[in-house]
Amino acid sequence: MNKPVLSVRQLSVTHRLSGRVVNVLDQVSFDLHQGEILALVGQSGSGKTKTAESILGLLPPDRWDISAQAIELNGSDLAALPESGLRKIRGRSISMIFQEPLTALDPVFTVGNQLCSVFTRHRGQRRREAQTSAQAALGRVGFPDPGHVMRRYPHQLSGGMRQRVMIAMAMACRPSILIADEPTTALDVTTQAQVLDQLVQLGQKDGVSLLLITHDLGIVAQYCDRALVMLDGKIVEQASVEELFANPRHVYTKALLNSAAGAKPK
Repeated sequence: MNKPVLSVRQLSVTHRLSGRVVNVLDQVSFDLHQGEILALVGQSGSGKTKTAESILGLLPPDRWDISAQAIELNGSDLAALPESGLRKIRGRSISMIFQEPLTALDPVFTVGNQLCSVFTRHRGQRRREAQTSAQAALGRVGFPDPGHVMRRYPHQLSGGMRQRVMIAMAMACRPSILIADEPTTALDVTTQAQVLDQLVQLGQKDGVSLLLITHDLGIVAQYCDRALVMLDGKIVEQASVEELFANPRHVYTKALLNSAAGAKPK
């Protein structure tokens, strides 16, 4: 297999809460390869989202302690970068789609304003050029009238439309890695399939590596190449999707599969 674009080694996270120290992640290690769709699977509270937020440096340092042997993105150690360095990388080299777009998008700015800011900040474009780029980005995710969407506020869009806006923002600078945190949880089944198909197609077209956080093994079976199974802040099993479904080794993985009757690899 080709060299990893993202390599995480011995990532541990603790949370200081009301005088107590809570262990959130414990020695998490994994690789994500070029063009791969890697699932991070587990129930709520297992540590999936905190893994992503730790990689991106999004946890407030006054309450969270992060230690890692390495978090390497294309050979550069993110764990050694200051906040200013991480800000340059977020959105440009690695992007994240959050679970609930209505809270991730700013309610007081139009979609166009927020999308244009991605191009002005990360690509140094002037306002008019950024507007053209923003309309093109919305067109890529299936909006037939990007100009109309540009003038809307987040609350004026449906859940599926908001999530497409998030995908457009995340893919705007053609990052090498995209982290999608339960990107379709709040959507109906039909819209969920449309959004996931679009996400995967764009990733394949741009050669993006995708870390897909989910609790849905049906999604894992249909879209992913490999899977990491997380329990209580630890990776308890990792395997190809075919191997995971055919020969699960950990008792927790077996329980997850038993609860997802009918899910089979593509």
